[in-house]
Amino acid sequence: MKINWGVGITALYLGFVAMILLLVSMSIGQKIDLVTEHYYEEEVGFQDKIDKKERSAALTEPVKWEVTAKNISIVFPGNVQQADLTGEIKLYCPSNDKNDRKFKIAPHEHTQIIPVGNIPEGTYHLQIDWKNKEQTYWTEDVIVINHQ
Repeated sequence: MKINWGVGITALYLGFVAMILLLVSMSIGQKIDLVTEHYYEEEVGFQDKIDKKERSAALTEPVKWEVTAKNISIVFPGNVQQADLTGEIKLYCPSNDKNDRKFKIAPHEHTQIIPVGNIPEGTYHLQIDWKNKEQTYWTEDVIVINHQ
């Protein structure tokens, strides 16, 4: 049985169209999360964030943290007055924005404990945006929360 060249070309084009339609339908169902819904407003303050990072890097005693199965322990520098310490701690989950969490900075003896029992397991970006009197600082790192 011989196939006519016109039938072959038609089959090739129909196969190509079917493949494109499959790829389009798969891409429609793909979930894409942005870091923030207010992307352009965040971009304007990017230089301020760079300045905060540089101030954090220049500290003689940096912010430290430890992640355990029960909590995240964040230790602020000892030379900071606790009453002057304000800011926010964010846990940003790149894979699912529903797992993102925010906490106000309220340390007890320079240490803030964040229980992880109600935070889903996974990889998070720990972002600490804090202020001591008039100086602002930014510290960030990637952490893994594992309840085991």
